[in-house]
Amino acid sequence: MTDSPAARRSRPPIRTVTVMEPVPTPARGQLAHFAINCDDLGASRRFYEAVFGWRFEPWGPPDFFHVLTADGARPGPIGALQKRRALADRRVDGFECTIAVGDTEAAAAAAIAAGGVLLMETTTITGVGDLAFVLDPSGNPVGAMRYDAAAD
Repeated sequence: MTDSPAARRSRPPIRTVTVMEPVPTPARGQLAHFAINCDDLGASRRFYEAVFGWRFEPWGPPDFFHVLTADGARPGPIGALQKRRALADRRVDGFECTIAVGDTEAAAAAAIAAGGVLLMETTTITGVGDLAFVLDPSGNPVGAMRYDAAAD
């Protein structure tokens, strides 16, 4: 389904976000972020625009976009459309979810103790917080993020 020029003109204006707007710190254990990993960013953008009315705002590293609804709001958890990547040499397929935690090191240790594998050691994302990735026993990657707007 492709929008006509008239339909595009009738949409509410999209807010331009040059710096990520502050978001409330998600509660521990809450789904806080999802990422859609894709090989063809243009085709994926067109698909999600047509199917869900989403819009995309460039942010952070190259080939990384925040997901916004047609009115410029976030679609619940923070969303990203990003170039497909690998975590610990494992291709990431499908949606990648990140759960809010109080301590990424403790979450990673708990994951390993419960049969998981560490994919990415804790790294800091400036203005966002600390992030680690683990693999669950079924082979699904999951992020653990300690949100901290003052992180650098």
